[in-house]
Amino acid sequence: MAEQELIKIVCVSDNHGTMDPIKQLPSLFPDADYFLHCGDSREPVRRYGPYAQVRGNNDFYDVPDFRVLEIGSHRIFMTHGTRLVYIGSYEYLAAAAKQRDCDIALFGHTHIYCDTAVDGVRCLNPGSIWHNRDGSDPSFMIIELEGDDVRVFRRSFP
Repeated sequence: MAEQELIKIVCVSDNHGTMDPIKQLPSLFPDADYFLHCGDSREPVRRYGPYAQVRGNNDFYDVPDFRVLEIGSHRIFMTHGTRLVYIGSYEYLAAAAKQRDCDIALFGHTHIYCDTAVDGVRCLNPGSIWHNRDGSDPSFMIIELEGDDVRVFRRSFP
């Protein structure tokens, strides 16, 4: 059997203008294939590096409200989550992802790390790289895709 390619994604959200982590992560993870930002940057993150981003409820510049990314064998629905997620309830998010034939949904908004499956969709929130509402350290997420396999790692920002 042929070896499958490993794809590494660094995912952040909700920095609310705190740019140091956003600027530092690309040099801390030079082996990453993708850098994704799930909104509430308060700045056009694209000026600070290789991040694909979506608009959060505190962002007022021209970026999309959601994206569908085809990465490896996965389709990823990326959104901030406003009006789609409520703490502990991800059914609307999963339905929006399934409508777009996605098996992974990345979101932010709650400032709380999440890795759960709902109706066949892996719902992932990196938490806030600035301030988590559950009292935990600021966090981001490393996602590794290898064929159909999805591995997720929570990381705290130093």
